[in-house]
Amino acid sequence: MSIWWSLHLRREAASVPLARRLLLGTMETAGVDPDISYDLSVALSEACANAVEHGGTTAAPGGRSEAYRVTAYLDGEKCSIEVADSGPGFTAECPTPTHAHADAEAGRGLYLIRELADHVHIGNNPALGGAVVSFDKILKWREDAPLMAV
Repeated sequence: MSIWWSLHLRREAASVPLARRLLLGTMETAGVDPDISYDLSVALSEACANAVEHGGTTAAPGGRSEAYRVTAYLDGEKCSIEVADSGPGFTAECPTPTHAHADAEAGRGLYLIRELADHVHIGNNPALGGAVVSFDKILKWREDAPLMAV
């Protein structure tokens, strides 16, 4: 069984828990192991928070793009998630996070995504501009999972 959804969300802080709750609800309904669901929901929250904070352009009124996009696929034994914005994207000077300080209040998002997901791609959208963060994780299922991968 495959499940997918895509959201176009306003770049507002309130959109982050909305995306997280939708992902958690989808995985709970499908019967995904709660620990896997939690890891993916934290990674999604970090990617969405980055899009809200950094994903604007100067083309929109007030200098901010109004929306970003979240797409999630539960397909077979894997969940894949993509968060794309229309901001300036990543620059060549943007370091790939290799560690994060435990007491840091900013700058930990990409590091956490890399730690919580199995595969991560961080880049720019050459066609439309903006940053794209995509990641996936192999799923584990509850024993009573109604939509367990066969």
